[in-house]
This record gives sequence, C-alpha cells and structure tokens, in this order.
Amino acid sequence: MMDLGLLIIRVVVGLLFAAHGAQKVFGWFGGYGLKGTGGWFESIGMKPGATVAFFVGAGELLGGLLFAAGLFTWVGALLMIVLMIGAIAKVHGANGLWSTQNGYEYNLVLIVIALGVAFIGAGEYSLDALLK
Repeated sequence: MMDLGLLIIRVVVGLLFAAHGAQKVFGWFGGYGLKGTGGWFESIGMKPGATVAFFVGAGELLGGLLFAAGLFTWVGALLMIVLMIGAIAKVHGANGLWSTQNGYEYNLVLIVIALGVAFIGAGEYSLDALLK
C-alpha cells in the first residue's frame, strides 16, 4: 500500500506542479503565457521577465513531470524545492505563513512533499523502479 500511496502523491502533486509550468510557458489551463507572466515578473523586479517566465515555467513543467513519473525523482523534487524557495523569497515570504494572506503555506507544503518523496524514494510504481 505504501507504493500506491507514493504513486498517488507523486502523480497528483507532480501533474499540478507541471500544469503551473504549462500556464507560464504555453498559457494553458488559464495561464498568461510567457508574455503575461513575463510582465508580472518584470513588475516584481525580475528581468527580463519573459526569460525568467520561461525558465521558471520550464522548471515547473520538467520538475513536475519527472516527479509524477517517478523518473529521476530526486531531480524533479530538487527543481520543485528550488522553485518554491524562490517563490517564498521573492513573493510569499514577506506575507507570513498563511495562504489566505498570500503567504508561503502552500509553497512549504510542496517543499515538504517533494523532500519527503525524495528521501523515501518514488516507490515500486515508478520509472525509477524500472531502471533498477
């Protein structure tokens, strides 16, 4: 049952994380694409905005897909962790913990999930297990 639990956690969290990247890069799922996201990044001092949007979005997309598939899981987890630390440092940290105040609560939850799965391993229902 542990492997099934890890699969559920990896797939749901990883695909949602990847979808955030697709919002930034492609404008899918109600996102603003590189131009819109880039404009927002510029507004918070991250320039050039479209380039930052591309790298953040691509990192979210790649990290989320690797995490969901359980392929090089520690790489996917590391991408998720680094990006969420960046989001806390640049956007959410000054607002306190709670998401209701645009704080870092959700970012912290993602960091803990990614770190936990990286330490435990992706489980038997993963591409990492097939590569052993």
